[in-house]
Parts: sequence; C-alpha cells; structure tokens
Amino acid sequence: MKRVSIPVAILVRVSTSTQETDRQISELIAYAKTKDYEVVEICQEKISGMASDEERHGLIRVEELARAGAIKKVLVHEVSRLSRRNSVAHGFVEMLEELNVSLYWHQQGIETLLPNGRRNPAAAIMFALLAEMARSEREVLSERIKSGLAEARRKGRKIGRPRGSTLAVNQFMEKHRDVCRCLRQGHSIRNTAKITGKGISTVQRIKASLPAGCS
Repeated sequence: MKRVSIPVAILVRVSTSTQETDRQISELIAYAKTKDYEVVEICQEKISGMASDEERHGLIRVEELARAGAIKKVLVHEVSRLSRRNSVAHGFVEMLEELNVSLYWHQQGIETLLPNGRRNPAAAIMFALLAEMARSEREVLSERIKSGLAEARRKGRKIGRPRGSTLAVNQFMEKHRDVCRCLRQGHSIRNTAKITGKGISTVQRIKASLPAGCS
C-alpha cells in the first residue's frame, strides 16, 4: 500500500530585504523530500524577528493553513526564524499544538509532537531554551549598537544618514508601488502587508502619504 504523504508548510524568515531565504528553503525542501512530505506552501518573510505577531504575514498564513486542516507539520530552519520575541514564538507553537500540528526545526532535527501526536517533552524544553537564546542574542546586538553609537558621539562623529539622503515622499511611494496599488484597490492594511510582504508599519506610512501622490 502506498504511503500517504504528510502535508507540510515551510516557513522561512530573514530580517532585511537585502538578505535571501534561498538557503533555508533549499535545505527544508531537501529534508521534506527525504521524508516524502508534501510541501503545501512555502511562506516567506523579510521582517525583523522582533516584529509583533500582527505584522508577521508568514505566521498568519501558516496559522490559516493549520486551522483549515491543510497541513500536519511546519518546517523551519531554526527557532529564531519563528521570532526573537518569546511571546510570539511560544504563542505560535501553542496554537499549532492545539491543532495537532507539529513544528520541526532543522538545526537540531527535532519537533514538538511525537509520532503518536503527544507533546514531546524534550522538544518543549529545548524550544524554551532556544527561544530565550534567540531573544538574548537580539538584546546583545542591540546593546552593542547602542554602545557603538554612544562611543561615536563621544568622539564627535556624525550619526545617521548624510544630509539630503532621506527619501522624498514621491521616491518612497515609487519604491512601494505594489503597496500603493493594493491600498487603492481597497485592501486593508493587514491584507496589503500580507500580499506584498511588507511590514504593517510600512503600509501604514504609505497609506498616510497616499494623498501626496501614488498612481
């Protein structure tokens, strides 16, 4: 009898628009093939790990798939790809567990549910530890940046963009024409962010500037 493939979603995230998700995707697709999983959808995000859950269109889409019964597992490269905010990461995993959907993270090769569907205690402990480490890494980075800026100010160095380098409104709108188009079509801020892959704060700024010109 032919084995039925398990439907899964792949979730990948990078922090900036200049980073790529290719490596995460290729490694997770390769893993899915070794397990004969059916990849239902690949959800990609380019947003800070400190973003709120409302800004995370990738997490929102995975939740939609889980609640619709379209997937049984979610594959991520590492725990920090979920979020660097503990509340978001733990809330997401709890939601998946309530729907009997398992989270697998590739870096440690472990998942939250056992084959019998029960919660994996070892995974729960490791997840809590890794989520805290992800948050701490972000705090350390933030402190280093603040320290570097303070030292630069102490030495009299200029901080920030050179004068005149800030994007004018029309340049900003041109850069995000896809967002403008969705908003003019009547999409909500959240749906626009989801469709375009932009952060909700960015969409809000563009919506506020629409009267200034956007075709």
